[in-house]
Amino acid sequence: MRLRNQDGCLRCTRRKTGPSCWEFLWRENDADGNRTRRTAVIGTVEQFPTRDLAQVAVNGLRMCINQDRNRQREQSIAAADLVDHYIGTELSDEADWHSHATRIVYSEFLKRWIRPHWGRLGIRDVRTVAVERWLKQLCRVNGEHLADATKAKIRNLMSVLFNHAIRYEWLEQGRNPITLVRQSAQRKWTPEILEPHEIQGLLLQLNSCFRLMVLLDVTTGLRRSELLALRWSDVDFSNLELNIVRSIYLRKVGNCKTEASRKPVPLDAHVAADLWLWKEASKYSKSDDWIFASPRTRGKFPYWPDVLLLKIIQPAALRAGITKRVGWHTFRHSYSSLLVANGENVKVVQELMRHASSRFTLDVYSQARKGAKRHAQERVVQMILPESFEDAVPAISLEGTQNDAAQSASLIICREVGPRICYGIALKKQELRTTNGAFWSNEKRSEDR
Repeated sequence: MRLRNQDGCLRCTRRKTGPSCWEFLWRENDADGNRTRRTAVIGTVEQFPTRDLAQVAVNGLRMCINQDRNRQREQSIAAADLVDHYIGTELSDEADWHSHATRIVYSEFLKRWIRPHWGRLGIRDVRTVAVERWLKQLCRVNGEHLADATKAKIRNLMSVLFNHAIRYEWLEQGRNPITLVRQSAQRKWTPEILEPHEIQGLLLQLNSCFRLMVLLDVTTGLRRSELLALRWSDVDFSNLELNIVRSIYLRKVGNCKTEASRKPVPLDAHVAADLWLWKEASKYSKSDDWIFASPRTRGKFPYWPDVLLLKIIQPAALRAGITKRVGWHTFRHSYSSLLVANGENVKVVQELMRHASSRFTLDVYSQARKGAKRHAQERVVQMILPESFEDAVPAISLEGTQNDAAQSASLIICREVGPRICYGIALKKQELRTTNGAFWSNEKRSEDR
């Protein structure tokens, strides 16, 4: 049976009190099969000043009304309608699938990139190769190409969008055109990590609660939205634990990023003592107060993270002689890398970072320190070339090389590896020269010719 499309009617209605509001009217069959008129309030004229904005807001509702009709294969569904339905059902405040920060980012990507370009096409007309070409030419307002990581996020969101259509049976199973879209997610630069002496220098340049803020972040690995969302009631001083139960983004409190993020975090006794001292000194020390409450808002909100980073933390890093790119996530990356460098169990590192997968912890967040890599390499060399084995191996001959080339190589080594290592290399070269006299005699004869 072919079902009729319900376009509905949008009207602006005056109210006795308050601003006028937009109403959407349509008809549907009730339980007895009778046609009944339905009405839904979309919002006020203050929320949607123009009819066009109200029409965009009502598209998601229109898709829900016609969802049985949209399951018929002969029906064409525009990508713009799919985007509006996804925003209304998955990214609304009532939906708890994503954190508030994720909902903001997804909505921005959909409205800025996906909907303007693909909105007029039907969801069955989107092609894999066309999406690949579109991703390659994406640019910012200043003409700079988008980073590959950003393009990968847009690609993944488009895949989620078409899976949403499959879930509502508006597309057949296996008809997601984004599945075979190729897009690199390579970063422009490797995330920076801070060495222990750099963290110490940074802490010495910070005062008051800002020092405690960085110390707490770099010793627990909290995300910035979780760090600034801490209340005094979340600190269990008797058991030395932090209960992570919320996050804050753009001054809106929401859930944590994932289920694994809601696990308690151990608290070191030294850090707990600093927290207790700050609680005694702070004006906002009640159980429901923010730990890092902003005096500018009289404790109503915590500090703004971007302002802290720009005006407090990054200038302190420069004063400490740190030339690396320092951001809030730098402390989280440093925490993970230092745990790995200390030889901690991978499962322990994953639990402390509160990741759902240990593979994500090692591949994305953890980096091997330079000193650890050098010591590991030296242990392998010592296994292959022990002291007893060096006497039995003939020295390497440098026959055929020029003196000036050897000198330039020495200069390059000195510049790149430093004087201490260069001194060790020079001693080794001297040892080779004394043990391989035949080479130098042959080299002398070749020069005389």
